[in-house]
Formats: sequence, structure tokens, C-alpha cells
Amino acid sequence: MRLTDLTKGATAYVERVEDVSTHDPIAQRLRDLGFVCGEPVRVVARAPWSADPLLVQIGSTRFALRRAEAERVSVSLDAVAHTAGGAA
Repeated sequence: MRLTDLTKGATAYVERVEDVSTHDPIAQRLRDLGFVCGEPVRVVARAPWSADPLLVQIGSTRFALRRAEAERVSVSLDAVAHTAGGAA
């Protein structure tokens, strides 16, 4: 599931951030901001009519992400998969 599929208020766990090229600066920036495997993430608010941005919270920090950026983040509702193997 993608971060954009997450319902408002639901918590999910980051699985990965997808790179669209070999040295993808947007994907790297998302990882630098904390979008790493196993990290809990929550959609706090959405712009109306599926527009930009999405307000997401990771840890105690909130970020406004464009939908194109949020589409790169794969998430899972299952925390067990991430705690058993550890965060990468």
C-alpha cells in the first residue's frame, strides 16, 4: 500500500521509499527526513478533492508532502513485520 492510500488518522509503518533513478534526490531526502523501514507514519490531514498536499506525521514531526512524493512511500498496517526483522 502507498502512503497516499492511508486513511486520515490511521497509523502505518514505512516499508520502503522507491527510487526512480540511480541517485534519486527526492527519495534520499525522504529517507533523511525519517521515512525509513519500520518507522510509524500517520496521515494527519488531506487537501480536499485528492489535491496536494498531504500532512503526514513521522515521529513527532509533521511534513506537507506532494502526492507524487507520498506515492513513493510504501507502507504496511502490520507492525509485526517491521519489529521482528528490525529497521534497516
